[in-house]
Amino acid sequence: MSTCTTASRHLDEPLSGTAATARTWLLIEQPGPWGAKALTSSHLDPTLGRALEAAARGTGVRIALIRRPGRHADCGTAAERHVYAAHTTPGNVWLHGAMTRDPGQVLDLDFHALGAGDPCSFDGVLQGRPHTGDPLALVCTNGKRDRCCALLGRPLAAELAASGVNGAWEVTHLGGHRFSPTVLVLPYGYAYGRAQAHAVKEVLQGVREGRVVTEGCRGNSAWERPGQAAELAVRTSSGEHAADVLTVVRTEGAAPRWEVTVAHADGRMWRVIVAQGASLPPRPESCGSALGSPARMDVVAVRQLEATAVAVAC
Repeated sequence: MSTCTTASRHLDEPLSGTAATARTWLLIEQPGPWGAKALTSSHLDPTLGRALEAAARGTGVRIALIRRPGRHADCGTAAERHVYAAHTTPGNVWLHGAMTRDPGQVLDLDFHALGAGDPCSFDGVLQGRPHTGDPLALVCTNGKRDRCCALLGRPLAAELAASGVNGAWEVTHLGGHRFSPTVLVLPYGYAYGRAQAHAVKEVLQGVREGRVVTEGCRGNSAWERPGQAAELAVRTSSGEHAADVLTVVRTEGAAPRWEVTVAHADGRMWRVIVAQGASLPPRPESCGSALGSPARMDVVAVRQLEATAVAVAC
């Protein structure tokens, strides 16, 4: 049976510039089944879910539900649950964790401050602390959004957990069903598509060593799609793998063409031309949807700026 993932893989659709966008991720553990819109169609109180959606809107915070890989029974008891917040903008990358018996506490967070990279309200409201364990590997498994996420994501999450990856979680939605299995790795916020267990382990080892694996990478969620593609192109052209050193400082233009300026922490800068194209021939963007031509980010040129041009650009 053909799936959206099969079509995307067969047509070799590029991954770069397809990650979900969020400066800050807020993750709430919620056992049990998830519906297509998990915040309001799971065993989380739907009134709370709607309030959380409203609180996060326009703040740069993206909320997702997480659960441990495996069976998803929920006995309904008031168990403690994990809550994580991660800010992914280079220069201020952090991941904090907390435990709570009352997910309603999350509404007391300062969402605008979280989106701007300030963890104080998370730590104050939830008694959160910097996460000192393994990096998080969030595998999209929400089959109610798209069957590929269940068919491909759940086995990957289970394999990671069974092999000792302590940071493995299932997550509700990362976008790009046709790139399943999709994985988001925190704290740095790089997303990956068509992931396999051995590759995810290499990515996680890279995070521990402070470097970014670019193979299979969809982009850094801190940036909009043109910036994601531009940053990955600079990494490829310069051979730079260190995490937390490249920043998208400017994006000029509008679809279908942008000029993106990427800066290195050491002062180097690049000008990247990104063009929006249409993926052809048409293919389904998700299982059961009509054929379409998803937008793709094509890097046209990467040019390192001379010192005088950098001074002007600054």
